[in-house]
Amino acid sequence: MELRGAKVVLREKRLEDAANEFEWRSDHELSRLDASYPLDMSYSEFQRVYKEQLDYPTPWTRRLSVDTLNGLYIGNCMWYDIDAVNKEAEVGIMIGDKAYWGRGYGYDALVTLIDHIFSSSSLQRLYLHTLDWNKRAQRSFEKSGFATVKKVKRSGYNFVLMELLKDTWDNIRDHKLAARFSPADTAPKP
Repeated sequence: MELRGAKVVLREKRLEDAANEFEWRSDHELSRLDASYPLDMSYSEFQRVYKEQLDYPTPWTRRLSVDTLNGLYIGNCMWYDIDAVNKEAEVGIMIGDKAYWGRGYGYDALVTLIDHIFSSSSLQRLYLHTLDWNKRAQRSFEKSGFATVKKVKRSGYNFVLMELLKDTWDNIRDHKLAARFSPADTAPKP
């Protein structure tokens, strides 16, 4: 699978992605934004687990890598807890390469992912949880079409639950996809 956006390509994960992902998942700032702890395992152990996930994927989770148009691996996105009965799934995104923060790459990845999910599946609702203090993420998710549902507490953290319904996406789709082409935010930070 390869999904092309205006600034990114979403593609299947590869074993060679493991080194970057290990670095990102060991980063304290990125872990804090994900309400998790930095990895506490060796790279060789991480690589073994990573390979197992690639070799034996679960049917209720789909993970993709986020590349720039010129093939630089900069992050990940996924949909998981896929519930075919209730026609919903949770989505997540992380731009691990901080040089690409605030430049529209996350937005492009997310709306490309949303459009793919709603156009290729029977899912009717996508949702996500973001930390209540992470206003930058909340603004990005709102820009992508998500709306705040409520505040929730999970594992000792305060989150904002946000959702996007397929009917809503169908009404805003063309506008959201067109917004990916903003020329002012394409260059990475030095």
